[in-house]
Amino acid sequence: MPVLTRLIPSPVVVDINAGALDDLAGLLADQRISASGKLAIAISGGSGARLRERLSPQLPGAEWYEVGGGTLDEAIKLADAMKKGHYDAVVGLGGGKIIDCAKFAAARIGLPLVAVATNLSHDGLCSPVATLDNDAGRGSYGVPNPIAVVIDLDIIREAPVRFVRSGIGDAISNISAVADWELSHRETGEAIDGLAAAMARQAGEAVLRHPGGVGDDAFLQVLAEGLVLTGISMSVAGDSRPASGACHEINHALDILYPKRAASHGEQCGLAAAFATHLRGDKETRDLMVEVLRRHGLPVTPGEIGFADEEFVEAVEYAPKTRPGRYTILEHLDLSTDQIRDAYADYAQAIGS
Repeated sequence: MPVLTRLIPSPVVVDINAGALDDLAGLLADQRISASGKLAIAISGGSGARLRERLSPQLPGAEWYEVGGGTLDEAIKLADAMKKGHYDAVVGLGGGKIIDCAKFAAARIGLPLVAVATNLSHDGLCSPVATLDNDAGRGSYGVPNPIAVVIDLDIIREAPVRFVRSGIGDAISNISAVADWELSHRETGEAIDGLAAAMARQAGEAVLRHPGGVGDDAFLQVLAEGLVLTGISMSVAGDSRPASGACHEINHALDILYPKRAASHGEQCGLAAAFATHLRGDKETRDLMVEVLRRHGLPVTPGEIGFADEEFVEAVEYAPKTRPGRYTILEHLDLSTDQIRDAYADYAQAIGS
């Protein structure tokens, strides 16, 4: 009998612990990613520059590239600068914008990417997607998964707490996204990848049900692992479906309609996930989401991030336009403006707002 299996695109190294950066050179050499130490390292001008001072002595063969922002132009410029060297790998050292630029640049010049995250703001650090601003707004570009992911919890604790909170909202939104995927499977026959769905859902559930807080190493470990697993789940599925449903449609709508007022990605996704869960009639999960989001200092109403209720209603109505062809609870219910307004009023009353 043949043995049937599949290869899962995933990093060869995932190192998440306090002090993980203390021997970055040794880790990369031991895993044969860069035995020579010839690395192209992309950093920001802020925390990245400070880490350069710390890491330069242990990475004498590295060349450092400062990235101005998370735009397509910056990523292309970075790739053009890096292709003149003879490197073993590209290292993206920083937050989401730096890592996404490094992902794109590494793919463009055909080198593996090592993601060294300095915050946990969203699940993109290990995903096969680089999200970059362009002339048309914001685009998603397919790239290979990072060959290694390094997350030093000591560095994570030094970052502003709002980044951790954003990551919490993004992770919890997985639960709503998978519920939308299952809804589409039932209603439209869309194929669902059980492994990808399980990975994304369990990542979200682990964060949702963990009793710790943003200052606890045990909680940060679970959050970091959950965000990495979510990225891998997208690779397994071949797209963002395991982590992107109505929650992300609403998030994108807020970004598009109010670009200068939008809150963080995770704040918007967490709020939108709670509302989408309400629309699905899952009161128990909605109440738990709201309780946990509040406990971690995340918003559960649009007013808490500076939006009027009517603006949120407008965003919910616009949301399906952000992902044509994606079927979620929003497309399923196809609510009118008045029905959305009534649904939000019911949600606000139910959560005691």
